[in-house]
Order: sequence, then structure tokens, then C-alpha cells
Amino acid sequence: MPTRMRFTTWRPLATAATAALTATLLTPAAAQGAPGENTPRESRPVYAYDTAVREAVWVDTRLDGDGDGRSDRVAVDIVRPREPAQQGRKVPVVMEASPYYSCCGRGNESQRKTYDADGDVVQMPLYYDNYFVPRGYAFVAVDLAGTNRSDGCVDVGGRSDVRSAKAVVDWLNGRGEAYTTRTGTTRAEAGWTNGRTGMIGKSWDGTIANGVAATGVEGLETIVPISAISSWYDYYFAKGAPLYGSGPDWLSDYVNSPEARARCGAVQRRLADGAPRTGDWTPLWSERDHVRDADKVRASVFLVHGMQDLNVRMQHVGPWWDALAENGVQRKIWLSQTGHVDPFDFRRATWVKTLHRWFDHELLGYDNGIDREPMADIERHPDQWVTSKSWPPRGTDTVRLNPAQGTRPGVGTLGLRPGEGTETFTDDPRHGETDWAAQIDLTTPDKAGFVTRPLGRDLRLAGSSEITVTATPTTPTAHLSAVLVDLGPATIRDYADAAEGITTLPDRTCWGPSTTGDSSCYKETRAKKTDVGYTIVSRGWADLGNHASDLTGRPLTPGKRYTLTLDLAATDHVVPAGHRLGLIVAGTDKDLIDPPADTPALTLDLSRTSARVPVVGGTAAYARATAGASTDAALQATELSGVRDPRTAQRLPDGRR
Repeated sequence: MPTRMRFTTWRPLATAATAALTATLLTPAAAQGAPGENTPRESRPVYAYDTAVREAVWVDTRLDGDGDGRSDRVAVDIVRPREPAQQGRKVPVVMEASPYYSCCGRGNESQRKTYDADGDVVQMPLYYDNYFVPRGYAFVAVDLAGTNRSDGCVDVGGRSDVRSAKAVVDWLNGRGEAYTTRTGTTRAEAGWTNGRTGMIGKSWDGTIANGVAATGVEGLETIVPISAISSWYDYYFAKGAPLYGSGPDWLSDYVNSPEARARCGAVQRRLADGAPRTGDWTPLWSERDHVRDADKVRASVFLVHGMQDLNVRMQHVGPWWDALAENGVQRKIWLSQTGHVDPFDFRRATWVKTLHRWFDHELLGYDNGIDREPMADIERHPDQWVTSKSWPPRGTDTVRLNPAQGTRPGVGTLGLRPGEGTETFTDDPRHGETDWAAQIDLTTPDKAGFVTRPLGRDLRLAGSSEITVTATPTTPTAHLSAVLVDLGPATIRDYADAAEGITTLPDRTCWGPSTTGDSSCYKETRAKKTDVGYTIVSRGWADLGNHASDLTGRPLTPGKRYTLTLDLAATDHVVPAGHRLGLIVAGTDKDLIDPPADTPALTLDLSRTSARVPVVGGTAAYARATAGASTDAALQATELSGVRDPRTAQRLPDGRR
């Protein structure tokens, strides 16, 4: 695993630059800092929100995605404090670029932009403008190319998506052109900002932040990607195995504006042709792989993700996080027990405070201590959080665990000793991880399960796992799934519920001032919990036809043995003393991958099958946790209970279907 930098290793703002920036942004001494302080530690809500400047500009992207012979312009709605500009002072920018401002809405209450008769924004979705504008920030909301009031076409994470947002960062830094209308010639200048920009957003919005950061654009100081994609291939496929029954052309058509749908047929065809359902890697996916461009990232990254997100899955965290670490990017991370949920809806007060401090540090240069705090916050139980000085923690090491044949078919052991024997199962697309985990101690025809004895000590897993499987199929096509599971009772967030771990309440709390058209008050939430007998820890999938290459698949020869490595998504999970750690190998994971063309039986060669799992404390910690453990008959040969089956159907990257 790559060496990870400590969170305390920050690129410092130059002393002179910090002093100049502070002087530029401050009102007389007491306005932003407490009385008597020379260096402020927190921006204060000293500017009027109701009289803030609200304006719209159209930024030239220098692209012609819709092929009409004119450079596409993207609509940018701005809310900024009036007083700094009147006093000749410049402000930093919090920016969100989204395809959802008109088609689908943002946040738990699906808010859309609304406008007055002059075309200036009245309601900005979410709380960013209400909270940060009074504190001396501008909030900038960009309609992605092809959506709402922008020209162009949505190309689902490609050049148009990323360049249309990057063009706005360039304009904010004096390197681009913008106009006061969509088709006019009157220039709009960004003289009110110092150009220091932080991008934020959930799902597709956060994915755009990842993509813009991966261009290395100057002026983008930080990004806060929430439940975001790092490689679009991994949104649709897992090593050749299809995760959804449709591709990016469906998604583009869903969010394109009516005007874009009428003129973007060529883009739709390119998306369909470039994303074959074979799962082969194509140039389309290379263009949409931000991990490979992590060496260009200059911005710091505050990453937030749900460890049970079955939409934008945790596979988007591990490779991106490791690549950022390899390239010395300053990082912070929150990992929740939720599915595809914004931290505003699972840890609201702490989130807003932390985000405020993060932007103050990164965009205002305030020495507020957030750079000296733990790198990671992890939700260990619903609403119970722990911190980690670095992530994965120092001392985490890969432990090789070997499955071995047990005394009953399909029910084996998992441990440090070399594996032996074989296990055979038949793909059954009617079943998935919840069925397999519930019956892990029972002989069933559709999976092979391997378990440790009950642990004598807690065992913490932190990071990404992988499993190498050697299997012999009976058909020319076969898919594989691998699941790590914590076998034992727990109370967890009910991520399989429609709200993915939260319950929305009628009471509202307010996060900044409001206007008649833009309220800062949002419905509160609480954790939606469920009691389970097992917890899915990590998952991974692959097409066995990709055994020779991550990039292309090929038909299998029935009866021939193949070896394939599956990547299991990153996690941070403690298997408590008394529980068991289980590994399941099976075929189609119902509702999470599509089935192959055939219905194969697969025979595992256990002497050539092993899992590499990141254990805090490494092999020694694993050995201590399993030393002297004895079989607990009460936990075995029973059907365990867990969450319901994962939800079905294609969903947008923000969780909507």
C-alpha cells in the first residue's frame, strides 16, 4: 500500500501572503475576529444577506458540444455580500457545479433554483449561500453544460462536464470571458473575488469537483466531494461485470435540458457507442478516470462517503484516496454508516461547523487548528463517531487470509494457514449478499462461505481489500462476487431503507438568514436504525472473462481453470470480540450486478484462492484476535438476520431513480 501523508502535513500559506489576504478580507478588527485578536480564527456573519448581490453571468467554455457553430456558454448564478465590493475588498468563492438545478433538485428536499423577472436567482438550493455569504464568501452555482440555462450537452463526466466547470474557475481568476446574457456581447468581470475557490457537491456535483481538481486548475484551493465518483467506469462496471442495465447515454438524456435533448443526438450516440455493455475499457472511460490524473491535483480534499453507499459505491474512495496520498495531496475524510446521504442530513451541526472551519482555513488562510486535528472521522455505530489521526491508521498492514474446505460442503474456514480443497457453487441471480450472509453456515448451492472462529479480541479492518480466486467454470461466461461480512448482532443504520439510513422529521432548523424566496431552514433528520445478525463489511465483483486483463474480457473455455483478482471496496469496520469474520464467494449479486449470459457452476481451487485484508496491527493483531478462539455452536448452523435486499433499478448518482 502507498505511504500516506499525515493530515498535519499541509502546504503553508506564505507569511506575507497570509498577512495580505487577512488584511484584504477583514473589516476593522472586530468584524471577523474577536475583539483584540490580531489574527482571526473564524469568519463571522457580519454581512447582510437580504441585500446581497444576486446576479447571473454566462461563462464562455470555448467548446461547441452541441455542434451549433457557437461557443457554449454556461449559466452561473452568484450570491455575494454587497459590502466588501463597496469597500474595495475581494472575497473567496464557494462553488457548486451541478446538472440537477432544474431537472431533479438538490438535497433531501429536492430544491430547485428559482428566478425573478430579471433572471436573477431568488432561491439557491441548499444552505451554502445562506450560511457563507454573511461570513464573507460568495456562493457560485453553475448549471453544467446542457442543463437548465446553459448551452452545450451533458457528456456524463467527460470533457464538456469538466471543462464547463473549470471555465468558471478560470473566469473567477481572470483567465476567462463571461457575459451578462446568454447570447449578448456585454462582458461581465469578476473583480469582486480574489479567485480563491472551493468546490463542493454531493454525487455528480462532487464528481465534477474531483474532475476539475484533476485538471490542476490554478485558483481551486480545495474540494469537498461528497459521495462522489472518481472513475466513471467504476460507476457502471466492476472489472467487466455490469452494475446497471443502462449506460451514460440514459443518464445524459435524463438530465439534459429540453433544448439540449433536441440538439445533442450526436453526443448521445458517442456515449452509447463508447460504453459497450461488454464492460471493456474504452477511450471514453480513460477520459472519465480522475484517478489517473491525481498527480495534477493542487487542491486539498475533504472527502465524505457512506460506507454502505450502493449507488456511488465505496470503490470510488480507495483508489482515489490512495492516489491522492501518493501525490502528497492534503486530505481529510469522513466515513458514515449511511448509504448515499449528505452529511448535512446525518451529522448536521458538527458538519456545518467543520465545513465552516475547513473553508476558513483553506480559503481565508485562518489558523483555526483544523490542520492539526485527526484526519478521519468514522461512524462506528449510529451517531457514534470515532477519530483516527491518519487513515488508514498507522500500523495497518495487509493480512493474507486463506479459505479452506470444512466438514460440510460450502461451509469452510478462514485463517492464516494455507487453504486446501475445493468448493463448488452454481450462479443463482435470484440471490445476493443478504441471502448468502444469512445462510453462511448452511450448505446452499449458490455460494461458498468461509468463517473464522469467534474472535477473542476486537479486529479493525481499515482500507481496501482484494481477493484472488482460482475457479473453473462450466460455461463460456461467468460473474463472481466476493463479500466480507461481520457475523454477529449489531445495531446499524438501515441503509437498505429508501432513505438509506435517515428518517426525515417535521421540525426545521435554520442555518443562516433567510429571505422571502430563500429559506435557510431545513427539516431535521435522525438515524434510522435496524438490529441485525450480520453486517456486510465490503463487496467486490468481476467478470471471470477479465481474468487476463482489467481492460477487456474474453469468452471462457468450460472446464479450464482461471485466476482472477477482485477488488473489494474500502471500509473501516471493527469486528467485535465474540463475532466472526466471514468471506463469501458466489456468482451474481442480486440487484448489484447483472447476471452473465449463461448459468455457470464454478469450482474454486482453495489452495490458489486467498484474500488480502487491511488489518490495523497486521498479522500480529489478527493472530491475537483469533488465538484461543473456540467454536460457538450457538452462532453456527443458523440463519442470521440482516438488512433487506438492496434496492433495485438504475439510479442517478444523487440517489434518485
